[in-house]
Amino acid sequence: MIQQKHFEVIIVGGSYSGLSAAMSLGRSLREVLVMDSGLPCNRQTPHSHNFITHDGETPAAISAKAKLQVVFYKTVQFYSGLAVEAVKIQNGFEIKTESGDVFTSKKILFATGIKDLIPEIKGFAECWGISVLHCPYCHGYEVKGEKTAVLANGDMGFEFVKMISNWTKDLRLLTNGKSTLTSEQKVILEKHEIEILEDEIDSFLHENGTIQEIVFKNQSKISIKAIYSRLPFFQHCYLPEVLGCELTEMGLLKVDMMQRTTIPGIYASGDSIIQARSVAMAISSGSFAGASINKELIDQVFI
Repeated sequence: MIQQKHFEVIIVGGSYSGLSAAMSLGRSLREVLVMDSGLPCNRQTPHSHNFITHDGETPAAISAKAKLQVVFYKTVQFYSGLAVEAVKIQNGFEIKTESGDVFTSKKILFATGIKDLIPEIKGFAECWGISVLHCPYCHGYEVKGEKTAVLANGDMGFEFVKMISNWTKDLRLLTNGKSTLTSEQKVILEKHEIEILEDEIDSFLHENGTIQEIVFKNQSKISIKAIYSRLPFFQHCYLPEVLGCELTEMGLLKVDMMQRTTIPGIYASGDSIIQARSVAMAISSGSFAGASINKELIDQVFI
């Protein structure tokens, strides 16, 4: 039970970035509340990679270990629940949760991540994060040399398939409809023996998220081991926008070099501000945000 109602900092989001910020602030002797709804975006991913000292561990195991270490800092408290309202008040902010609890703070850090827009392809959601992948640095080594597809079109499709060609040469580009590649791009892909398939996709056949075949609407099929796709997304938490925080053209929270949003007193970290999504980058971002918030709190009293 959280007895305390006012904190120096409320962190909304208790995954990697939020926990990293909490550790930084806890070590700075700050009174911190970490609010978490328990729905990290990578909860379906079986293993996390490219994070030194934790390579190959499950996302849940990394989070559990991190929280166990953050709990050591007695000025950091945890709240399990969803933040649903946020308003600016005198000298800070007020946050209300789904269950009706109200907390206030001098500063807020949103480490709430983003939510992917899953396409209406049967089987896609079940395979997302398992055999339908977003990042070759996180998962490419595990499917190196395998029969692989990239689901994209136009400039994004060309650049993405070019990148993935570093991990496998058994590669094809699925445009899921008429190609918007330029003539020059098509010539380059042909030179590298990368097939372009324009057929519309009907479904992914899979076993517990491991893809077996792609079925097209014309009933043709191809067997496949992995697919890469970069999905459109929106902010997982709407509260920063309610408070007036601006977004970039890409839909990320707009921050300065100190990870301050466009609203004074509000910071952001992790996937909500970073284009390149990875555990390591989220943790780095959270650690820096915690230090930045602590500096601002010091500057406001040391005058």
